[in-house]
Amino acid sequence: METQQAKTTDESKTGAEGTAGDEELAKAIMARHFRPSLIVTEAWEGYTFANLEIRIKESTDLYGAVLWPSALVLCHFLDTNRDKYNLTNKNVIELGAGTGLVTIVSSLLGAKVTSTDLPDVLGNLRYNVLRNTRERCQYTPSVTELTWGQELEQRFPRATHHFDYILAADVVYAHPFLDELMETFDHLCQEGTQILWAMRFRLDPENSFVGRFQRRFNLEVLYDLPSLSIQLYRAWRKDKRTEPSSGEDAA
Repeated sequence: METQQAKTTDESKTGAEGTAGDEELAKAIMARHFRPSLIVTEAWEGYTFANLEIRIKESTDLYGAVLWPSALVLCHFLDTNRDKYNLTNKNVIELGAGTGLVTIVSSLLGAKVTSTDLPDVLGNLRYNVLRNTRERCQYTPSVTELTWGQELEQRFPRATHHFDYILAADVVYAHPFLDELMETFDHLCQEGTQILWAMRFRLDPENSFVGRFQRRFNLEVLYDLPSLSIQLYRAWRKDKRTEPSSGEDAA
């Protein structure tokens, strides 16, 4: 009986410590965000990544041009795991780039980034990307239109376009294009490609996307943050013989 009680106590302690650790991590991620201390003529939100201040302009009239917490989670992971997930000279594509924070941070960390989103978002996206990467990065990010599921082979031929990483933050939400998103992941993710995807859980239809995703891709949980309702995943294709390494030589 004493042994069983001790075991139960240890398990409770481990669970409590894990929850506390997740909460501390969530606080550290959200602390990356700051607002201007003085009234400014142009509204912006500030973030600190790659030891630099990043200023992001949102467009509140466009759903895709607002920065959501999942982007902070993904950026924090990239910034604090540079040794294991080294983006230097890596070919990276971001899906649903929105305000461009993930693209900017990836570029500051040395990646060659293709930043994609829908046409109505591109103006604000380009503004933020150029504002924060000019004369700061080895490679100027490319900002281009991508409608999920459309002209994928024409825009990104698999024979000539190989990406080391596909980045996505909060691309799964209540919209009718989840099949097209799956098709886009499937086309862009080749052997050796890794997907880093932060997702905020909201409704059953979008949550079930994870189960469908796992039929095609191996999935590993990197962060589980209940206080933010966000999980960060690493994924890679199932139809390959070996799992890609997460170091510099993953290609």
